[in-house]
Amino acid sequence: MAAMKPRTGDGPLEVVKEGRSTIMRVPLEGGGRLVVEIAASEAVELRDALEGMINS
Repeated sequence: MAAMKPRTGDGPLEVVKEGRSTIMRVPLEGGGRLVVEIAASEAVELRDALEGMINS
């Protein structure tokens, strides 16, 4: 049986390129991270949506 390990090292917001995909890791309140795989076109849409919200 595998040993249970505590969730540590949540880390910062991180976006990396892995192969053809872009992987985004977002820290969550209470621990852990949300990991999302997005295509380049989706990354552009996300950027545009965030810029629109920030510049409002």
